Amino acid sequence: MASIPAPHTQVPPATPAPAALPRSLVALLAGAAGLSVASLYYSQPMLGVLGPDIGASERTVGLVPTLTQLGYALGIGLLAPLGDRYDRRRIIVIKAAVLALALLVAGAAPGVAWLLAASLVIGLAATLAQDVVPAAATLAPEAHRGKVVGTVMTGLLGGILLSRVVSGFVAEHFGWRAVFIAAALSIVAVGAAAWRGLPRFQPTTRLAYGALLGSLAQLWRRHAALRRATLAQGLLSVGFSAFWSTLAVMLHAAPFHLGSAAAGAFGLAGAAGALAAPLAGRMADRGGPGRVTRWGAGLVTLSFAGMAALPLLPPGAGLWLLGLAAVGFDLGIQATLIAHQSIVYGIEPGARSRLNAVLFVGVFVGMALGAALGSVALSSWGWPGVTALATAAALAALAVRLRTRQE
Repeated sequence: MASIPAPHTQVPPATPAPAALPRSLVALLAGAAGLSVASLYYSQPMLGVLGPDIGASERTVGLVPTLTQLGYALGIGLLAPLGDRYDRRRIIVIKAAVLALALLVAGAAPGVAWLLAASLVIGLAATLAQDVVPAAATLAPEAHRGKVVGTVMTGLLGGILLSRVVSGFVAEHFGWRAVFIAAALSIVAVGAAAWRGLPRFQPTTRLAYGALLGSLAQLWRRHAALRRATLAQGLLSVGFSAFWSTLAVMLHAAPFHLGSAAAGAFGLAGAAGALAAPLAGRMADRGGPGRVTRWGAGLVTLSFAGMAALPLLPPGAGLWLLGLAAVGFDLGIQATLIAHQSIVYGIEPGARSRLNAVLFVGVFVGMALGAALGSVALSSWGWPGVTALATAAALAALAVRLRTRQE
């Protein structure tokens, strides 16, 4: 397929890859990716205690994860392309400073308005994770690039999965404000380590900012496979976010009456599913990524639909059902994402960063929409409403993939 023409805009990279990347540098990159992306999810297990403490309704406090995910989606689309135009080291450090400040504001917020504003900025600045992964790919020698990037992505995935566990525990024992303050300190450490440990990166393009953003739209218009992957993954993200953004509130109410630590512990159930997802890569190599997307979307649909039985079960059995469902849909969503990335990266190898940006804008728009719709569904129709929303979104994603068997 033809690539986007950009004559006289490319410059050779001046950051040579070493013969072997030091383990300390790989650990720095993995930790930076994990701790920055974790900032998106710290609030979710705390919503049940956070709302009453600052006098916010269930619907209003549901805007906290909504604005965080929306900010991340905007940051991927508007800020991530800058990594090709400017020194990534400087971008990472600047974003770390902004993220740490936003987390401190969230921790000291006197009311919900301050918390909502800080949540949007947290999402925007947390996109430094999307600068860390390309940095790892640039620094790694070609022979070890896959291993290095895989290690960094493991750190990012660990941040997503363990953030809920940590925030739930800390909020239960030290209060929700302590979570944001501790998170801010961790990001200060990331920024300092990045400033000292990362080399400077030579820009790889002279495209103006408007041209960088315009190339995203061109890719979207030209490639139906990109549009299908983005739509399907975005729909799965709606259900994913609807579940996680309402779980703490639901567990806090009758018949469970559980605190934020219990809500955060469900992140471990999700980890069991998501950490098994690398098996999807081997499945995609053998049978094609399209088959994995259909299998993954089907598993997500069944997992969400099974939660409809929750009101019929006693509390103990209901918790087991929620845990099993979390394993199932996290596995399905991660497997589908891996397969969609395989499809998208094969469209135009020379535009992989921008293709990835488009895909993840769809993912986090879906996250933001799921958080908003999930809070409305919970307040209006209770847990059955959330279950119906998540199941319908997953079923729509499966329908998109079933119509495209050639991929």
